[in-house]
Amino acid sequence: MILNGFSRLARFVLFPWYLLVLVACDGAPEPTKFSGQTMGTRYNVTLVAPLTGRDISAVEAAIETALADVNARFSNWDSGSEVSRFNAHGSDEVVSISKPFGALLEIANQVHVASEGRFDVTLAPLIELWGFGATSAAKAVPDEDAIQGAMAQVGQGRLLSYDASASRLKKHRPDVTLNLSAIAKGAGVDEVAGVLAALGHENYMVEIGGELLVRGAGPRGAAWRIGLERPDAAGRLVERVLEITDTAVATSGDYRNYFERDGVRYSHILDPTTGRPVVHDTASVTVLADTVTLADAWATALLVLGSQRGTPVAERHGIAALFIDRMKDAVETTYETTSTAAFDRKTAQLAATPPQ
Repeated sequence: MILNGFSRLARFVLFPWYLLVLVACDGAPEPTKFSGQTMGTRYNVTLVAPLTGRDISAVEAAIETALADVNARFSNWDSGSEVSRFNAHGSDEVVSISKPFGALLEIANQVHVASEGRFDVTLAPLIELWGFGATSAAKAVPDEDAIQGAMAQVGQGRLLSYDASASRLKKHRPDVTLNLSAIAKGAGVDEVAGVLAALGHENYMVEIGGELLVRGAGPRGAAWRIGLERPDAAGRLVERVLEITDTAVATSGDYRNYFERDGVRYSHILDPTTGRPVVHDTASVTVLADTVTLADAWATALLVLGSQRGTPVAERHGIAALFIDRMKDAVETTYETTSTAAFDRKTAQLAATPPQ
């Protein structure tokens, strides 16, 4: 679906975890927008250059082809995708995989090691067990035996071997399965952005389910203004506005996808080292990086760790991260932010550097 144009006044467009603030200047040409469904969520693309007719059709076709390719490789909701076929391969024999799949796994392995195992693509059995997966019947609190049984199938460092030189992947248990939902949206954004760049576009925004990349100048001719949402399920308020260009942004939050049983809140953010939802006070983590794939993976890993444990990890690896914690008292819930040195440096540098 294609949507053209913005109001001449400031307009707020809500996305999951983001509030994108776009203000068109008087007399400036209207941007062209594309949106649609992908990966169980929505994608949104904004091209600052106005397009018409054949150009619109060409861009739309390129976007849809790129997203179809990503889904065909990484979607756990598509039984014919490459990851689903690997999951169905009930053997520990080596399997040949595509180079894009291998490249994604290399990033996943990098973040898995650096985050002390908190990012883990073999988390699928636990995701299904707690009711947050593609084939889950219902959200429920499993018993301890079920959790331990699922934990035996989790641990990408010990249960997967990837040979990058030969693009070959091996399970060390036939029942190991992968869930790429914590990194695939980022890969989709990067794929679409690459297609737009190949078509000659320089000023654009690509967003899938809240993970986004901006290039060049925004509709005002200056940096893109990205509002980070306060992690409050009851409202849509902006916690902080970033002025950025040529940057990938990903946020992971615990406040949209959860269930409650007997007064206890269970988030979809699961800790691979415990087999259970996280219990700390960190509600969301935003990461800035060069690629959305990397930002997506790190945002998930740091949310699992929480601000107290995650901030030192992020500092050690030079990750630009912003943590937002819930601060509860008897009257109301307030929020406290903690940012890494890399986040402060990057946002200050981006705010001071005009788009090219």
